[in-house]
Amino acid sequence: MSVAEFRFYEELNDFLSPSRCKRSFRYAFADNATVKQAIEALGVPHTEVELILVNGVPVDFAHRLEDGDRVSAYPVFESLDVTPLLKLRPKPLRTIRFLTDAHLGALGRRLRLLGFDTRHAGALGDAEIASISADERRVLLTRDRELLKRRQITHGCYVRQSDPGLQLDYVIQRLDLRRAARPFTRCIECNGILKETTPAAVVDQVPGDVAKRFDRFWSCGDCERVYWRGSHFESLSERVAGALAD
Repeated sequence: MSVAEFRFYEELNDFLSPSRCKRSFRYAFADNATVKQAIEALGVPHTEVELILVNGVPVDFAHRLEDGDRVSAYPVFESLDVTPLLKLRPKPLRTIRFLTDAHLGALGRRLRLLGFDTRHAGALGDAEIASISADERRVLLTRDRELLKRRQITHGCYVRQSDPGLQLDYVIQRLDLRRAARPFTRCIECNGILKETTPAAVVDQVPGDVAKRFDRFWSCGDCERVYWRGSHFESLSERVAGALAD
């Protein structure tokens, strides 16, 4: 067995045992182990790491560790552009799409409210969730740190908060989503695209005299759910404004 010195920064310490938090420590690793294998063996999902330095030099996940190496791991930077150093994700996502696990259904609905393509995994197993994330190039949002360690998953985010509103604030801030938001363009229930329609087209799908009182309606192209700017719209608009406030 070989030994390297590790140091994890900022929120990456959340995944470590208390004795290893916010300090350098020595860790014995298997011969020929990659830095990714060592980091995940210590409990830190690779999707949470943005930059790795070995002996002061940027490396990728496949870098093989050697006895005596000094490893520094950093999370996503909010204000520092590390592009000139190294980005660990193999391919950037041209379009942001999300996949939420079984525990984040409420967060998924809020992301859809903001216009983000968000698929909910529901009762799917971990293997299928990982395949969907990889095949459809979706950012996996989860509270299961072990799920994020799966090799297939290249873009993921560990959601620490339990309150859906705070979860949304965290994801927006971490992934810098404000400029990409397109509120009220997706069905909150099924993720379908909303298209404007006429009162006559939905008269049989809305309650009572709603078709007479309102002149603008939107229909989901997938589940055919109908939306209009009723009394609920004001509260939803406030929620959107609060979520996107800088």
